[in-house]
Amino acid sequence: MPIPALGAATLAAVLDAGSMEAAARALHITPSAVSQRIRALEDEVGRVLLVRTKPLRATPDAHAIVRFARQVALLEHDAAVSLGHGAGPVTLPLAVNADSLSTWFLAPLARLSARHGVVFDLHRDDQEFTAGMLEDGTVTGAVTSRAVPVGGCRVQPLGVLRYEAVAAPAFAEAWLPDVPLGGGDADALAAALERAPLIDFDRRDDLQTQWLAARGIDPALPPRHRVPASHDFATATVAGLGWALLPTLQSQSALETGRLVRLGGDPIDVPLYWQQWNLRSALLDAVAEEIVDEGRRVLGV
Repeated sequence: MPIPALGAATLAAVLDAGSMEAAARALHITPSAVSQRIRALEDEVGRVLLVRTKPLRATPDAHAIVRFARQVALLEHDAAVSLGHGAGPVTLPLAVNADSLSTWFLAPLARLSARHGVVFDLHRDDQEFTAGMLEDGTVTGAVTSRAVPVGGCRVQPLGVLRYEAVAAPAFAEAWLPDVPLGGGDADALAAALERAPLIDFDRRDDLQTQWLAARGIDPALPPRHRVPASHDFATATVAGLGWALLPTLQSQSALETGRLVRLGGDPIDVPLYWQQWNLRSALLDAVAEEIVDEGRRVLGV
């Protein structure tokens, strides 16, 4: 059964905007026309495609249609460019983890935006979960920890994001007194870390938990702050709110200037991959090349 391209594009616009009214403004039509297109599309495919909540959400049956709409828009842009026609900017939704976003990911996007007719709609989530946005059609590409390609996608390694346990010197002095840091008395450090506050990014952040467990410390014992923004997370660590695992890319300067100290213990390495739709698109390929080159230069393969 052919999928009506106009209805599919309208569905994607509604989900991007979050409401019929906002989608109508983006499409320069009336909210009634948007509603009629969605109803006609649902009648055509015989499926309910929207959960009528605020914001509107896609049903599982809508994912394939949204993905189709985004692929059509991308191919239309490529065709217009290849024919020498003036093509307006195409929007590429991408998913990325917070630490990549705050350290290395924006530089390649800036170069791409300067050279191509593209604007980026970034979706931030943990690297364990970004691949799910590829599966449901929310994004066209993602930085992810998943090495196995999502169905209909291809994958390339980016490198490794290394995390080390660090704390502000004043915090270490207050909570870890007389404990040699950086590989000293492991038993004394473990006992102190059972009481010392730590910082998690959010409730899904398990890096601190992994590091504690590897040292034989019950992760349920220490009190936990939560700071769900990468820059603020690092700032909170430097300020002495708690200890945390920070990417070496983010902590190196503070370590060199003495604003942070290492707690010791093995670092945690998180391999990262770039996954994108397996679609032959000049623009999508250019995006992949720029992001993969930058990731490999900064992270190493």
